[in-house]
Amino acid sequence: MEKKVLIVDDEERVVQSVKGVLEDEGFRVVAAKSGEEAIEAFQRENPDVTLLDIWMPGMDGIEVLKRFKGMVPDCQVIMVSGHATISTAMAAVKLGAFDFIEKPISLDGLLMTIRRALDRQMELSGEEQPREIVPGKADSSSSITSSVSEAVPPLKSQKKKSTSLALQRTIKKSVVLYGTGLHSGMKTGLLFQPLPPHSGILFGNVSYEEVVPAHLDYVQTTEFATSLKRGVAIAKTIEHLMAVLHAYRITNLMVKMIEEIPIMDGSALEFCKIIEEAGVEEQEERANEIVIDRKIELTQKNKSLVIEPAETFSIQYFMDYPPPIGQQTLEFVLESEEKFKEHIAPARTFGFLKDIEMLERMGMGSGGRLHNFILVDDEKVVNTELRFSDEFVRHKILDLIGDFYLLNRPVRGKVTAHLTGHTDNIAMMRKIQEGVR
Repeated sequence: MEKKVLIVDDEERVVQSVKGVLEDEGFRVVAAKSGEEAIEAFQRENPDVTLLDIWMPGMDGIEVLKRFKGMVPDCQVIMVSGHATISTAMAAVKLGAFDFIEKPISLDGLLMTIRRALDRQMELSGEEQPREIVPGKADSSSSITSSVSEAVPPLKSQKKKSTSLALQRTIKKSVVLYGTGLHSGMKTGLLFQPLPPHSGILFGNVSYEEVVPAHLDYVQTTEFATSLKRGVAIAKTIEHLMAVLHAYRITNLMVKMIEEIPIMDGSALEFCKIIEEAGVEEQEERANEIVIDRKIELTQKNKSLVIEPAETFSIQYFMDYPPPIGQQTLEFVLESEEKFKEHIAPARTFGFLKDIEMLERMGMGSGGRLHNFILVDDEKVVNTELRFSDEFVRHKILDLIGDFYLLNRPVRGKVTAHLTGHTDNIAMMRKIQEGVR
């Protein structure tokens, strides 16, 4: 049965471009230029999916979305804008928008999002799933452009063995999360959006088009946290979220934010919950895994980091800190998201009372609060009860799992770490990257 798409946008050029692409794909397309026209068309046509611009004269897209949801609560509406803020995007998703996409619109991304919206509609109605839309039928000279592919570093030819048994993964729908940045102290939020295969994990801001890939090539600093930068695109304190994406094997995802990932409760639990809320969807393309085939070792004074061949990705971490932390050792095998969520994700960031003044002088740590940071003095934990007796070493493993996903491909091997941190993790990843050039 022919599917119907309602396009609501006051820019005629955008309407005609999108209309042409969708008609080539076999859709019936209806257009409206204002909020008032959109409401009339929505009631008359009962579209399967609506593409709704946020900024229009008169009634804006947010108000139109509210009206649509009041009439048909389960309607599938994809919000579109070229100059929105992250709070606007989050507000739209909170109000029930299926997704949020930016102009200029990616052809593959647009068709994938419409397919997901149709799938969702069919799930709600109990009908059979629609045929899959195959991107690429439209004329390549269309004004719809893609900026994603330019941002992702090309894959190098490999010397190490790799496998491609697992499928690439993204999320099923857009979701939002609010919080505070640990080091900036700024109120911020995250908007997670699905991406097509081979897009990678990208960090961006809805206020501008440029994105920074979650890739080793764009690591800017590892001081107290792992941060990325590419042009004006900045992503700070990414390691907890990256650990969750590693554990849940998410390979394609857009993360919109304002510079820094929120600290939440100091752990990765909230990121696990938001990924589960969005749902994980396997894609048709394979996800290549880097298989370590020789021992690689980094040593510096009392620190050491080793990775060697193994059947799974596992980490054995040794800590030897002054009291009250002391010596802690733990071995963890990343075999499932359930094990990760139970044993590693709850472990919180920790720091020492003596370092607080230094962090403040550096303009960092402004978002640290008694509920999201384990604070330790010379004798005891000052501000909280530990979730595990060895919560400190578990958090070190959490950070390492995140940093070891910065080739956007899982690594298979056994890691043995002694007193190492972000800088050492990134140095090891660079050595691994050299082996796959």
